[in-house]
Amino acid sequence: MVEIIDALETMFKEKGEGRVEMPPKPGIHTREDAFIHAMPAYIPKMQSAGMKWISGYPENQKKSLPYITGLLILNDPETGIPISVMDATWITAQRTGAATALAAKYLARKESTTAGILACGVQGRSNLEALSCIFDIKKVKAYDICPQIAEKFAEQMSSLVQADYEVVCTPKEAVVGLDLVVTSGPILKNPAPVIEADWLSEGSFASLVDFDSYWKGAALKQADKLATDDIDQMMYYREAGYFKDTPQPYADLGEIIAGKKVGRESNDERIISINLGLALNDMATAILIYKKARQMGVGTELLL
Repeated sequence: MVEIIDALETMFKEKGEGRVEMPPKPGIHTREDAFIHAMPAYIPKMQSAGMKWISGYPENQKKSLPYITGLLILNDPETGIPISVMDATWITAQRTGAATALAAKYLARKESTTAGILACGVQGRSNLEALSCIFDIKKVKAYDICPQIAEKFAEQMSSLVQADYEVVCTPKEAVVGLDLVVTSGPILKNPAPVIEADWLSEGSFASLVDFDSYWKGAALKQADKLATDDIDQMMYYREAGYFKDTPQPYADLGEIIAGKKVGRESNDERIISINLGLALNDMATAILIYKKARQMGVGTELLL
């Protein structure tokens, strides 16, 4: 995870300097609130080019199937020839957590020690793991609409992130008074948000992995700063009907990391980051996996 966070920091700096290529992701939608997205990107500094073909189907959970599934293809930037095909599910989870931790590095208080996780599935786990690479997490409050999932989360994550875990019964308990808050439920076009104004404390940082699905507009409008990982992509989603009651972001994470916009300026600021999930994150992570696989001699050669 530390390697992925470092790779994303390099990538976001390149993004902030305008040295990457990534069009907004097009998609198809075969069921309500489901998506299959094509996510191409190129990072010249990392010599990483390719595309992720990823799906998110909320109803899969009722069928004991994963919400997120997909494949990723890397191409040789010199010739365009495909050089690797890999599973994208693990990559998506890890790079999403890494992006939250990276945003928190620049936007949260450095002495943050408490975290609230709302939705304790794959993304909840990876986000907490990544945050623990940046902060000394001592207390975690876990909430999920299925209490058994939150209980399992606390039991299993305690060996990875050694902290005091408390499974709570309401979303409010996983937000109020905590330094770091992550919401990671399904992405919904017409959500029924529950997080109210004043729940997020002054000085706290929140990462909205699920767009604005958990957050009411009044709560979002209280943010002293609201950032995103890509402003153009947020505009693309607004035009598609998302973010109806979400303020305009003040900065792109790449601008902050490149030093073009300021991050946290005081310990009293409420700061929210809405990371939409970038193909650039995937390519920064996938090239690490590809290089490790080549070094270790793992994988299967395919004749294409």
